[in-house]
Amino acid sequence: MNKVNESVPWEFILLGFSDRPWLELPLFVVFLVSYILTIFGNVAIILVAHLDPKLHTPMYFFLINLSLLDLCYTTSTVPQMLVNICSTRKVISYGGCVAQLFIFLALGSTECLLLAVMSFDRFVAICRPLHYSVIMHQRLCLQLAAASWISGFSNSVLQSTLTLQMPLCGHKEVDHFFCEVPALLKLSCIDTTANEAELFFISVLFLLIPVTLILISYAFIAQAVLRIQSTEGRRKAFGTCGSHLIVVSLFYGTAIYMYLQPPSPTSKDRGKMVSLFYGIIAPMMNPLIYTLRNKDVKGAFKRLVARIFLIKK
Repeated sequence: MNKVNESVPWEFILLGFSDRPWLELPLFVVFLVSYILTIFGNVAIILVAHLDPKLHTPMYFFLINLSLLDLCYTTSTVPQMLVNICSTRKVISYGGCVAQLFIFLALGSTECLLLAVMSFDRFVAICRPLHYSVIMHQRLCLQLAAASWISGFSNSVLQSTLTLQMPLCGHKEVDHFFCEVPALLKLSCIDTTANEAELFFISVLFLLIPVTLILISYAFIAQAVLRIQSTEGRRKAFGTCGSHLIVVSLFYGTAIYMYLQPPSPTSKDRGKMVSLFYGIIAPMMNPLIYTLRNKDVKGAFKRLVARIFLIKK
């Protein structure tokens, strides 16, 4: 029993940047503002895309899924981070850490696949416009979205189980802001080479393969766009695809840096900042990118606001 008690702590200490207390206030402000913007931005997109009949298309169906993902993604980590920054005891219970690890990993994996699905939707819309409604029918959209969610959660079950089986031998100081696989592997008191190899392999499946498919899709899209004679049509195509490419760059770029680079003690602080970027900043930026660069969404917002004012009158 003593060995079990030593191996599995009742709680973990999330160090974050506790060795630099002067950073806590700026970080608290950044996390809080980012979280509020994430909540309002993604809820607004879900409501507008659901209420406006003109946005009942495959593209916005997938965008609703992305917004829902980002809402849950940030909520699994940010509230606990805000509490810990304000507290002298920066702890999370073992159960809370397990839940955070599972949810964050599941939603992150799902987003990797969903962004690839969204690029396929744009490929069909621009390269096969006459067959778009036939190819991207409602049943296929539901199947693609369901496959993304199921695969993401299945991956989380596998990786979470393998990570939590590692003996910790009483170690409970997590050098991170939240419970994430690379940070928890560093607590183990046995050789983690097999786990790191498995993590690298899964990361290739969920990061490199989808981003490669996205780049191939956009190579075909670029060729098709350049053949469009209409300046307006070309601008609209670049606008919708440009928004998606920015989101892809923000998310995959930082996630690949975090999960596919060799472990290095000198880059641990950099790794924390990178994980904050794909865990907090990217979900906040997604609604801004899709609304500021998309005339359809901006038009739907205006129609929704006008309808609300008419109801009030």
